[in-house]
Amino acid sequence: MKFFILLLSLNLFSKSDVLIPAKDFNIDSKTKLSTLKDKIVVLEWYNKDCPFVKKHYQSKNMQALKKKYKEKGVKWVSIISSAKGKQGHLSNKEIKKHLKEIGSDYLINDESGKIGKDYNARTTPHMFIVKNNHIIYDGAIDSIPSFDSEDIPKSKNFVAMTLDYLISGKNYPSTQKNKPYGCSVKYNK
Repeated sequence: MKFFILLLSLNLFSKSDVLIPAKDFNIDSKTKLSTLKDKIVVLEWYNKDCPFVKKHYQSKNMQALKKKYKEKGVKWVSIISSAKGKQGHLSNKEIKKHLKEIGSDYLINDESGKIGKDYNARTTPHMFIVKNNHIIYDGAIDSIPSFDSEDIPKSKNFVAMTLDYLISGKNYPSTQKNKPYGCSVKYNK
């Protein structure tokens, strides 16, 4: 509870009045988001060409975060909502290769933008944390909106803070939000 109060007192998060239900979608041919309801799931909007995303991947920050929390049972779903012909788009063949490079459990090609629009994903990276089919967190990965990797050690990692809180057995009574930063999601108009 102290952690939750500290976050609110620092104005790092705003909150909704309730936990927002997570919209269900197919992760792959066998898995829907709702089938992972007993897991903590990170949804990461991803664009390989965005400098804000590159900041976290070229520095290995994102891979280290994934490794740490996947070892604690967290599932990581990266989503590309870039339309065909737009920055960051990958073909299904490229996605299979790229999945190994980025270290996610899943990498979804959402070129129609349906999943992104259902979640109102606005930037890459835009991070969501889902537990028990509810959105627990919606916002930025950290507190410094820059594409300079030297800022990573100075920032507060909101995703790590939220995951640590949830893994400790605590729950938020409402969805925690802050403003995401990064490149705009390249939706098809």
